[in-house]
Amino acid sequence: MTDQELTVDEATEACLDVVERVEEAVVVERSVLFETLSAVIARGHVLVEDVPGTGKTVLARVLAESLGLGFTRLQFTPDLLPADVTGSNVYNEHDREFEFAEGPVFTNVVLADEINRAPPKTQAALLESMEEGQVSVDGTTHDLPEPFVVVATQNPVEQEGTFRLPEAQRDRFAVKTSMGYPDVDGEMDLLDKRASRRSLAPSVDPVVDPDTVLALQDLAEDVRVDDKVRRYIIDIARETREDGRTDIGVSPRGVQRVFEAVRAGAVVAGRDYATPDDVKRLARATMAHRLVMTTEATVEGVDPERVISDALSAVDVPAVSPDAPDPGGSAPRGRDGEGDARPVDGRERESRSDAAPDEPDRPRVDGGDDGRDSRSDGRDRSGGDRGDDGDTEPGDPV
Repeated sequence: MTDQELTVDEATEACLDVVERVEEAVVVERSVLFETLSAVIARGHVLVEDVPGTGKTVLARVLAESLGLGFTRLQFTPDLLPADVTGSNVYNEHDREFEFAEGPVFTNVVLADEINRAPPKTQAALLESMEEGQVSVDGTTHDLPEPFVVVATQNPVEQEGTFRLPEAQRDRFAVKTSMGYPDVDGEMDLLDKRASRRSLAPSVDPVVDPDTVLALQDLAEDVRVDDKVRRYIIDIARETREDGRTDIGVSPRGVQRVFEAVRAGAVVAGRDYATPDDVKRLARATMAHRLVMTTEATVEGVDPERVISDALSAVDVPAVSPDAPDPGGSAPRGRDGEGDARPVDGRERESRSDAAPDEPDRPRVDGGDDGRDSRSDGRDRSGGDRGDDGDTEPGDPV
């Protein structure tokens, strides 16, 4: 909790500042930033799953820097012990007593790099900290600083020397996202960024501080979610449980995490109320990693994202008229605070008839789609094959 309070407009401005600062150092789709920032504002944790060299580690560090948060990178290895994560009691010979030596988890943003390379016992050391915001050592509880976010990375391709994340731990991540390969323009931009600096690793200055992050989290708690939208989340989750291709669907805890992420996504989009589009936009990132597929489905190559897509198609989208100003008229103002506004999600108002014809549209933080997954599981996003699940059709925004 913090004494600082933000309006929706101020929150949107802060989110835009963070996104633009991250984009100075990292080549990443805005949909990934939208999912990640929504998880942070929802007091959740992020699992970034992708092949090596796509910028997972850099994204976590630059995001922490832009938010003004403390950052620790913890390289998970097979010989890593739980005490190496949480800390331990160390005997002080001078005072003749044990003192608690804090582990690397005592910071704001913990990067658990290649988390699936550590044994399950060490992975489990993060469970309490992720769920309760505290660690227990020798019967004593130690509170972690706020805000607290775990960003874990893993390589889904390489299996040798790895330990699969247990379902209980996967369920504690609010969002699972993927960087994917950039397109040709993105890789050109990447080389331009590298040529403009002398250090190997990019670095950015903070645009907000920890109190602002806490205020964003508090603001998300006040976002209104209509009963129809809540039921929409529940119906999608229940559809995954009843799907014959899953052994385990979205859990009740998962439903809560989706609800929290949807509220946070509304804040990022510049609203104090949630819509069904917020649910669709975040459904795959917040639900897919919670599913446990049957052996038959795995053999047939059915992935969790397909199940979520089918659930979205099977559940009717509710018509919601929130007790709030018209969405088109409540969009947050642009940086000048007057005249035509440019919402944080990049959509221009329909009433903008006086805009200059050569004024470019601002990219949306959420990636510009209505819930379609614009990534391609590590493949090139420059227009190649996207799969046959109907997620991306010719002419769809990318």
